[in-house]
Amino acid sequence: MDAAAAAELATGLKALGAGLAMLGAIGAGAGIGILASGAVQGIARNPDASGDIQTNMILGIAFAEAIAIYALVVALIILFVF
Repeated sequence: MDAAAAAELATGLKALGAGLAMLGAIGAGAGIGILASGAVQGIARNPDASGDIQTNMILGIAFAEAIAIYALVVALIILFVF
């Protein structure tokens, strides 16, 4: 294998690794959807508790979104550092 082919293979494998790293965003998206669905159902069943439910929902969404951001950072590191 010559140097040009090896460089192209490395570039392709970087792209594949970055794509696999972004699979973490799928779980974060599903988690946010489930969390929002549960919050809407909870508020519909007990409107008096909407303040507490919304506070916990926003906190949970922030934690789930942080996982997606970590996955993005790992993907960018794979693409541009290695």
